[in-house]
Amino acid sequence: MIDPNILRTDPDRIRESQRRRGESVEVVDLLIAADIAKRSSAQEFDDLRNQQKVLGKQMGPLQGALKKATDDATKAQAQSEVDALMEQATILADAVKAADAHADEVARTADKLWLQISNLVNLDSPVGGEADFTILDVVGEPRDFTKEGFEPKDHLDIGEHLDAIDTVRGAKVSGSRFFYLKGIGAQLEFALLNLAMQQAVSNGFIPMITPAIVLPSAMEGTGFLGQAAENVYRLEEDDVYLVGTSEVPLAAYHSDEIIDVNQLPIRYAGWSSCFRREAGSYGKDTRGIIRVHQFDKVEMFVFTTPDQAEAEHQRLLQWERDFIEALEIPYRVIDVATGDLGSSASRKFDIEAWIPTQGAYREITSTSNTNEFQARRLKIRMRDGDKTSPLATLNGTLCAMPRIIVAIFENHQQADGSVRIPKALQPFLGGKTSFTPPA
Repeated sequence: MIDPNILRTDPDRIRESQRRRGESVEVVDLLIAADIAKRSSAQEFDDLRNQQKVLGKQMGPLQGALKKATDDATKAQAQSEVDALMEQATILADAVKAADAHADEVARTADKLWLQISNLVNLDSPVGGEADFTILDVVGEPRDFTKEGFEPKDHLDIGEHLDAIDTVRGAKVSGSRFFYLKGIGAQLEFALLNLAMQQAVSNGFIPMITPAIVLPSAMEGTGFLGQAAENVYRLEEDDVYLVGTSEVPLAAYHSDEIIDVNQLPIRYAGWSSCFRREAGSYGKDTRGIIRVHQFDKVEMFVFTTPDQAEAEHQRLLQWERDFIEALEIPYRVIDVATGDLGSSASRKFDIEAWIPTQGAYREITSTSNTNEFQARRLKIRMRDGDKTSPLATLNGTLCAMPRIIVAIFENHQQADGSVRIPKALQPFLGGKTSFTPPA
């Protein structure tokens, strides 16, 4: 959620952000009207409640006078005044009840409209859609397999040859876009998990194993029930959601809390299984494990002060780069365009690995600065002296297992069918230097 004061003092800033995202600008005007109505109805309710309080104070003395009256004329006069006041109180109580109901209705309307407003984009982000990103850096040279005398195989052929990936039985058991990692494949995932957590801890992150099921408040608070809702699995009978990233339970971990500013930054590295419906991706990446419904991931999440958010964003990006470079994978860094940010992000950087058999770079990690957007929705504040205010949150994928495995298999494959193991992973794999097919 954006600071409501921006809506009231500088709505054009929100309109421009919506325009850059390719989202509705008209909703800003609807929200302005709803915000005015919300404040007006709340004020009307407060005024009527104050009248009730005044009336209550008047009632006490009149009832006291009625009790003390000794003659019939005085009693009659006092009773008449009490009756009139009671009638007025009844009318006022009905008005308060109606005003309260109206205020709630108007507030719900405003809240629904707020959910249609995405975070303010960073003005340095390139404007456009998915293809309009800016390349910030390119690291490493893709291998020239023709010089090595063999045609590279794709990750699924390699994985099946190594008996490491089984998509056929995954589909038999769970349906399309599910898979098994077995033997070498499972060992590789555990090695990646250990390397990622080792790096995260050395950089001051607290390891976390998070829930894979969350309440609607957590999903909505992180911005995943807007434009991303079609990709979320909902368990209707229990009204809960399967997470698509541990960003959700990590962000909601401190919901409705006030954190002392001296504790910031707080950095968590969360491991979880992630679930995505992949709606709208029909026909895309149907082969292998690039785009699947369930996968494991290590996610970095940070709570910090708003003035440190951009610097922290750069740190998250560097930690992601350190991890990919340790795996000896050619990659590039892109500044994601405004139309592809997702509703919570103000700015997002992606790291894309070179995939030899596709002759293209594919996203393997991303990091987003959401500023105060998620914190406002989740009611997370920081205390600095006597002042409390929303803090900033950021997230960054350190290791999305399937796509990293794809990049390792394809970039480190050898002519004899084996796969070279990057040096950084060898200590977690018993010192082995390559994966070879089982006997």
